[in-house]
Amino acid sequence: MITVWIDDQPIAAEENEPLAAVLLRVEPYTSRMTPLSGAPRAPYCMMGVCFECLVEIDGMASSRGCMAQAREGMNIQRQVRRPDPLTEYGQ
Repeated sequence: MITVWIDDQPIAAEENEPLAAVLLRVEPYTSRMTPLSGAPRAPYCMMGVCFECLVEIDGMASSRGCMAQAREGMNIQRQVRRPDPLTEYGQ
């Protein structure tokens, strides 16, 4: 077992477990809020197609949680707003 941090809380996970699976075990069981209505969204397809699992991983916004594997000390934040591409992607 390893420890990842979700919204600044330590969470036990299996090494290389998909982050989306970890998110589904931790209340509020969501990964993000929609940018327009603020509705909660959760991992759905678990294979990188639907983009419902977007989270911030180690400071990188809009990362697919289902495609990222848990590793010791990762910092995951649920997305509550739309990232600004001009400031958050280094352009």
